[in-house]
Amino acid sequence: MKHLVATALLAGALALPTAAFAADYSIMAPAAPGGGWDQTARSMQEALTAEGISGNVQVTNVPGAGGTIGLAQFVQEANGNPSKLIVGGYVMVGAILTNKAPVTLDAVTPIARLTGEYEVIVVPASSDIQDLAGLVAKLKADPGSVSWAGGSAGGTDHITAGLFAKTVGVDPKLVNYVAFSGGGEALAAVLGSQVTVGISGYGEFQSQVEAGALRVIGVSAPEKVAIISGPTFKESGIDLVVQNWRGVWAGPGLSAEQTAAIGADVEKLVNSAAWTKILETKGWINTYLPGDAFRTQLATEITATEAILKDIGLVQ
Repeated sequence: MKHLVATALLAGALALPTAAFAADYSIMAPAAPGGGWDQTARSMQEALTAEGISGNVQVTNVPGAGGTIGLAQFVQEANGNPSKLIVGGYVMVGAILTNKAPVTLDAVTPIARLTGEYEVIVVPASSDIQDLAGLVAKLKADPGSVSWAGGSAGGTDHITAGLFAKTVGVDPKLVNYVAFSGGGEALAAVLGSQVTVGISGYGEFQSQVEAGALRVIGVSAPEKVAIISGPTFKESGIDLVVQNWRGVWAGPGLSAEQTAAIGADVEKLVNSAAWTKILETKGWINTYLPGDAFRTQLATEITATEAILKDIGLVQ
């Protein structure tokens, strides 16, 4: 009898859905709600739970200093804890350099590069700037009169604004860049005409572009992006391409087995139907690179970003 009960219990356990054994995760977005990192973390939350890869996923926001405040907090809290993840990307690489942050990406465990996204320049629908030619003319006449709203100082938005100025023959050190800690704040500044233009990933402006409140005047892609109604820089005669990227890291002090398990869950995420749909909806590009390949690419990105920041005067 005992044997029959044990067998029945074992059979019942084996019949439980995989989700019952799935890992729980807490994902930190080291920025205010509404921006690209917040959207990435919440998109991961949506797909991980929808696909049964994780039973429970929580998202927290810790804004400030281009993600470096959140990163420092994460390193303290996530040491040896495989349930904690943090999203970040190109912006954080620049912020660490410009802020001379004491805690760097060397302190966390690379899990995967996830997505790429091109930058867009937008203006309010009521703006007298109709296209990139109008922006360039205004920028050349008086660089300081053009205020750019974007993410953290030294991040992708700031770098793109500096490279844009340099490409059209304006000293990038004269760019009047206004940094915001979250996409929602930058969006409000553009909508309120407190700044001349907004610059960021399309996802941060998409709803207001589709509503007709904002107009895309330039995209930093090499060719047309299907969901974005606006010319590329190249189509407007400006030879510049910039792609932002985002990835996910785990905490320090993890075993090889723990790191591999997280990596396996993220690989399932990347290959899922839910994630594919999210990328299509947001206009994100799948740039997936797993652990070791991501670590190697990251080292290259840090070196290249430091050179760009020095070139446009953001790092000495």
